[in-house]
This record gives sequence, C-alpha cells and structure tokens, in this order.
Amino acid sequence: MLRNARHNKILEIIEEQEIETQEELCEQLAACNFTVTQATVSRDIKELHLFKVKGTNKRFRYASMSENENGISDKMRALFQACVLTIRAVGNLIVIKTLNGNGSNAGVVIDRLEYHEVVGCISGDDTVFICCGSADEARTVCDRLNAIVKG
Repeated sequence: MLRNARHNKILEIIEEQEIETQEELCEQLAACNFTVTQATVSRDIKELHLFKVKGTNKRFRYASMSENENGISDKMRALFQACVLTIRAVGNLIVIKTLNGNGSNAGVVIDRLEYHEVVGCISGDDTVFICCGSADEARTVCDRLNAIVKG
C-alpha cells in the first residue's frame, strides 16, 4: 500500500512541479511525509516509466507517459509496441522502422499522440519520418516513443 501511495504522490508532484533530479523528488516526498532513499526513488522512476522532457523553468523535468499518451487506446499502444522495430533521432527528424506493412499503423499512433514538438509525420510501408522543430525536440519525442515501445 505504501508503494502505491508513494507512486501516486510522485505522479502528483511531477504533474504540479518541475522536478529535475532524483534528489529534488526525494525532498518533495519528504515534505509530504514519505521517508525514501535515492535508491527507492530511482526504482520508482523506473517502475513508473518516467522520463525527462524539456522544462519551462528548468532545463529538464520528469514526466510520465500518462501526461500526453492518453490520446491512444491500449490496443493502439499494443499495436505500436508490436510493429515498431527501431526509433532513431537524426537531427530534427525521427526515423521509425516497422514491420513490413505497418508504417501507416505507427503513423496513426504518432498523429493521435498530438505531440506539440511534432511538425509533421509521413508514413510509408515500413518507415515513418517525423519532423520536429529542433534536434532537442526530436530527442525528447524519440525518448517518449521508445518509452511507449518498452511499455
């Protein structure tokens, strides 16, 4: 029960504040009466599939998949996980290789995610090209997409 309560509090904290480091997250949890070590927070971050995105006030901040991936159903997520072979950022572009005949399926998922960093997306038979505004944005989107694939 304590673990679930802590996970819920972590999600609440990162939704309300820009948390850049595990130490900051430990401090915020301590302020909410959760006694944790950095190792516990590290494990929680892994279990919650948190990742870092560009912050508004800080350089980076923790984010959860649930923040922006609500636009896809569990079936679409499973399809994306099953058909994507590789995701690679190259400059401000992202190249996704899929199983034959699944490029358009992956492209639909990308479109439904509605990432503000994505300028446009072109899908072929087994490849998807995504154009982002900058190389940093492409790396951020690439990390988020890889997090979806890893589940």
